[in-house]
Amino acid sequence: MKTLQNHTLIYDNECPMCNIYSKGFIKSGMLDESGREAFTELSFKNKNLIDFNRAKNEIALVDHNKNKVIYGLNSLLLIIGNSFPTLGKMARIQPLYWFFKKLYSFVSYNRKQIIPSKNDDENSSCIPDFNLKYRLIYIGFVVLFSGLVLSIFSSKLGLNLNQNFARELIICLGQIVWQTLFLRMYLKEKTWDYLGNMMTVSLIGTLLLVPVLFINLNPVFNLIYFGTVVFIMFLEHIRRCRILKLNLLPTISWMLFRLTALAIIIWLNF
Repeated sequence: MKTLQNHTLIYDNECPMCNIYSKGFIKSGMLDESGREAFTELSFKNKNLIDFNRAKNEIALVDHNKNKVIYGLNSLLLIIGNSFPTLGKMARIQPLYWFFKKLYSFVSYNRKQIIPSKNDDENSSCIPDFNLKYRLIYIGFVVLFSGLVLSIFSSKLGLNLNQNFARELIICLGQIVWQTLFLRMYLKEKTWDYLGNMMTVSLIGTLLLVPVLFINLNPVFNLIYFGTVVFIMFLEHIRRCRILKLNLLPTISWMLFRLTALAIIIWLNF
């Protein structure tokens, strides 16, 4: 593996994803042992070189040979391309480059909602700017994916429910509207952060249901499994609310909507 010498990747040390892939670059030899530096522990030299605000949105790679900084997808492609030249060149071909750039921004702007950290309210933390477009895309993606999976899974519960994507889509959207309207005075400036985290809770639950879609199991088992998944989501919702420094009100409201929606669906189908 060819090592990219005299370069330092400025990574978000409070982001597990950033920690994993930056450490992977070191372990694999793509960067040397001193090839990464935590954003919250910047050296004086690197702090003067980088655009501090831009580095919160796009990971910075400092080139010490030329005293310049490369940001975002280009920094990752430089590291990867140094070890795998063909792969690096292919990723820069349109429309692949456009797609990867959008994907990078999608993950970067939502990373604190995908995996939050307890220090996200500190000035020195590597917190990306709020981007409405990418937040809405994230919410839309989770709504569509969850609606699809729940539509299929609901027919396995033995509750006389047929696959109905529109029904599940309405429930997912209804949850967002419910939480937004019910909690708008409480959440205030944390509304979008909360909604992003709430959608990640839904995404976690949806992913846990996916394996069951491919297995024919007893409806009773599916009900028990579904209840277990909901309980996991409940605990995760509480955990994320604590990180956001919110009380139990969002969780109570969240559960109230889900129980109400479930009761209405069962009542309409019996």
